[in-house]
Parts: sequence; C-alpha cells; structure tokens
Amino acid sequence: MITPWKKLKEKKAGTKYRKVVIKTFKMPDDRIVNFDIKLEGPAVCILALTKDKKVILTKQYRPGPEKILLEMPGGFIDEGEKPIKAAKREMLEETGYTGNFKFAGTCLECAYSTMLRYNFVATDCVKTQEQNLEPNEFIEITQMDLKDFRKLLQSGELSDVDTGYMCLDFLNLL
Repeated sequence: MITPWKKLKEKKAGTKYRKVVIKTFKMPDDRIVNFDIKLEGPAVCILALTKDKKVILTKQYRPGPEKILLEMPGGFIDEGEKPIKAAKREMLEETGYTGNFKFAGTCLECAYSTMLRYNFVATDCVKTQEQNLEPNEFIEITQMDLKDFRKLLQSGELSDVDTGYMCLDFLNLL
C-alpha cells in the first residue's frame, strides 16, 4: 500500500529567478533520500483565440532547452492577485491582446514543483495596445490556426501541452 513519506527536513536554495528547496524524506524502506523541488508560486496560462479562431502564441528563447519555443501567454500570479486578474494582465503585457476570459481548470506544473497553474481560455481576442514586457522578456507574437496548433501540441514542442489540451477540451475543440 502506498503511503505518504515522512518529511524530515527542508532547506531553501536557488537564485533570483528560480528557487529550490531540498526536501529530505524517510522512504518506506527506511532509506533517507533528498529531492530537489522547484519552489514556485501559482501561475496562469492562457489559450487565446482571435475572433477568426487563430491561436495567439508567444515566441521566445528559453534557456532550459536552449532554443526558441512557441508558448501560450502566461506567468506568475503576484502576491494577493486573483488568478483571473493575473491572466488578463499577463496576456495584455506579453501580447497586447485582451478578450473574453473563462477559467478552464488547474493543473500541477510537475511532480517536482510547488506550482499550481490556473488555466484560462480567452476568446474573441483583439489587440488593444503594444506589448509591455519585463526587462528579461524578448517576445514575438505569432498566430496559428487550430489545426496547426493541434500538431504543435502533438509534437511536444510546446511548454504547456497540458494547458493546451485542457483548454481545447473546455472549448469542445479537441
């Protein structure tokens, strides 16, 4: 029978952009094992569709895989900020677009992260301003039809595949 492990201690580590906590657990077989856990706050991710059903994506270089990726707009939720407000803010900052937002559900980032991601769909999106990027953001906006977006999801080259599928299912577009 699977049971929770006993946490013995944790120690914080990391940099300005990524924090890590090293959690030490006593395993069911009595071994003591350390796990590096990404210490991340809640975030939002948005599947944004224009009035003519084009998916709005960001294109930017990502240092982990060391390549340019297509991604859905999103980012961290500020302390005290509601997820819907964060979704609208991130979408507007990164893309200059706004739309009709609906909450599609949450998902975990991964088994080694504390992040809970709030997923939204934004429909009938229109550009209302220029991008308002943070100093380390260099983002190009692109649009893609739904057929090509589904192929992108299947390729595994999108960083938020789970959000993509969850939001397409929410919109009955799978």
